[in-house]
Amino acid sequence: MATDSWALAVDEQEAAAESLSNLHLKEEKIKPDANGAVVKTNANSEKADEEEKEDRAAQSLLNKLIRSNLVDNTNQVEVLQRDPSSPLYSVKSFEELRLPQNLIAQSQSGTGKTAAFVLAMLSQVEPANRYPQCLCLSPTYELALQTGKVIEQMGKFYPELKLAYAVRGNKLERGQKISEHIVIGTPGTVLDWCSKLKFIDPKKIKVFVLDEADVMIATQGHQDQSIRIQRMLPRNCQMLLFSATFEDSVWKFAQKVVPDPNIIKLKREEETLDTIKQYYVLCNNRDEKFQALCNLYGAITIAQAMIFCHTRKTASWLAAELSKEGHQVALLSGEMMVEQRAAVIERFREGKEKVLVTTNVCARGIDVEQVSVVINFDLPVDKDGNPDNETYLHRIGRTGRFGKRGLAVNMVDSKHSMNILNRIQEHFNKKIERLDTDDLDEIEKIAN
Repeated sequence: MATDSWALAVDEQEAAAESLSNLHLKEEKIKPDANGAVVKTNANSEKADEEEKEDRAAQSLLNKLIRSNLVDNTNQVEVLQRDPSSPLYSVKSFEELRLPQNLIAQSQSGTGKTAAFVLAMLSQVEPANRYPQCLCLSPTYELALQTGKVIEQMGKFYPELKLAYAVRGNKLERGQKISEHIVIGTPGTVLDWCSKLKFIDPKKIKVFVLDEADVMIATQGHQDQSIRIQRMLPRNCQMLLFSATFEDSVWKFAQKVVPDPNIIKLKREEETLDTIKQYYVLCNNRDEKFQALCNLYGAITIAQAMIFCHTRKTASWLAAELSKEGHQVALLSGEMMVEQRAAVIERFREGKEKVLVTTNVCARGIDVEQVSVVINFDLPVDKDGNPDNETYLHRIGRTGRFGKRGLAVNMVDSKHSMNILNRIQEHFNKKIERLDTDDLDEIEKIAN
């Protein structure tokens, strides 16, 4: 579908990003060791010591790269109609909704949101009209390319369809009009194309999609730019907003962008601690925590384990030490490119490495069926040093999934971390038993 030279260049870039098996790691900071594990070498120590900062856009891109199929979600779809007096108010299925209508949709990553809005756009395009009819906003260049790829795949039997990317680097002649039917891009560039440069006539847009709304509002400027674009569109334009989460800030933004919406929500799978055995190990320092970890590995058979650290520096040190002990270790670091992270996760999924050492931020949304043990080398705390109960649940919840029993081990090395653990216990009302990793018999009991 991409015919002009620039769009072809985008296709090539995208293909390069997709070929995860041929990745080149940044030599000065990350290199594979003899076991194929990823271990950091000369990282800037100040940066490495920083706590990882959440990057929602990077996490969303990572989820798209590592997902090979849809999430199997058994929860109910909640449909909220805009007008209680409408005969549509009581509908129970998508078919009864009689789309197109304005829509706000929320569901977790991997449930098919992109396919839903791509279908909406494709169904409204009239190929004989050689001007933009559908406009899709993505928070970043990389996410725009990923969505473009889905449009290309789903529209491959629609040869007349043309797609343009309104992203950085796509320079057009001033006064030029775009003839492509669908434009996908980032808010700043799309706003320029609609107002300052007038490449797009916003009054001819029939479908407006705002994707990754939760990521969008986390990026400075995107919220205002998106609202300004929306205000240029005709009143009869179909407005669609999609988000993986639905905090108050997302809801307020959605209400500004999508007038009189129908709302579809798909709840997340409830995570539970009922199938997980939880223990803690008392240590005095980092080296003792590492020794306890080695004792644990020496006594029980662990299919695959995820080990969470608070900082990049600790994660790098621990991965290197475990590699020295002969373990097949993979390291996820926040300074790795998203495509590199995806490659590491794929290797771990395939069982090429048995241990994944990571900070919390890097490992969001990773589900690996073989993970039988989760180890909190550092307990999760928020930016104020208080227990991060949601992160604790999310971390150890990985091991009790797929109907299996899981094991979680927490390393405690100070009065402060013991206090954090006690508060986590109180919050979940679940007893966390003490484990003596110097007692081989005791360790073997927990495995049975």
